[in-house]
Amino acid sequence: MSVTARPFGATREGTPVTLFRLENPSGAYVQVLDYGAILQAVAVPDREGRLRDVCLGFDTPAEYQEKHEGYLGALVGRCANRIRGARFQLGGRPHALAANQPPNHLHGGNRGFDQYLWDHRIEGDSLVLTRLSPAGEEGYPGALQTQVRYTFGPDNALLLEFQAVSDADTVVNLTSHAYWNLNGHGAGDVGGHTLSIDAIAFTELGEDNCPTGTLVSVVGTPFDLRSPRALSDGWNADHPQIRQGGGYDHNWALRGSGLREAAVLHAPESGITLALSTTQPGLQVYTANFLPESTGKGGAVYGRRRGVALEAQGFPNAVNQPEFPSTVLKAGETYHQEILFAFTHD
Repeated sequence: MSVTARPFGATREGTPVTLFRLENPSGAYVQVLDYGAILQAVAVPDREGRLRDVCLGFDTPAEYQEKHEGYLGALVGRCANRIRGARFQLGGRPHALAANQPPNHLHGGNRGFDQYLWDHRIEGDSLVLTRLSPAGEEGYPGALQTQVRYTFGPDNALLLEFQAVSDADTVVNLTSHAYWNLNGHGAGDVGGHTLSIDAIAFTELGEDNCPTGTLVSVVGTPFDLRSPRALSDGWNADHPQIRQGGGYDHNWALRGSGLREAAVLHAPESGITLALSTTQPGLQVYTANFLPESTGKGGAVYGRRRGVALEAQGFPNAVNQPEFPSTVLKAGETYHQEILFAFTHD
């Protein structure tokens, strides 16, 4: 196993950015930026043994800044997903956040964690990125010390370990917003990919794309992914929730607890399978329904439904839904969550 670093250009403001490459003995590799803790590339073997980069991304820091609205590969926080009305109450006090997706708050606000340079260190086979989010940043209470550890093993499994500690009660919900195309990041539509999720309910969306608070059974709906289903079968279904989200843009309530397998994504063309395990209670699936068309790595064309994001996280708007698993982090306590992306091929 090796972890190496090289320059990756600079931001528009002239700040140097570093790219870290985590490579295993087979030659498979993962690339991570210290800008935004962004997952820039993941190259794993297909059924013929050829490496395919299956993670959408860009070739320069400026592109990540200019094309930020897609959150490609981003580590999103302080709170991933939506907070209704861009406000919440905590400890009897109201907190107003940026309504960067009016009327809601999305993925940490106007300048979330994905738009900052993180401190870095290499520990053995792992890359550790850290950042102090000051009290009041984007409206959140408490100074939050955050850490994410990236480890890529010889078995082509990528582990993300998140930790955070705050000096005041706050809201924390961290995840990776990587988009996957298991035929290769520039291979086009992912409708032929199959997806299964170990969940029997999902959180119903209201007209503002925030959960209503109601958990809906997946049985008899396009959200029943207990057995593998083609993504195109789901996003083409005639269902009010599919129409509301423009496809899949929903949170599944995962079964079980602890680190357990939650979802399996498979591409019949390449033979590559991604098994996702997590400690998180929810999995947001986003089929890039509104991803703007853009030029990605190596001139690849990205856009609508050319990737799928599997965002293991707390439930959207959980801070305003007391019946949902809590995303509140108490002062002095430690937030700890894990996401494991394990790649194999048939």
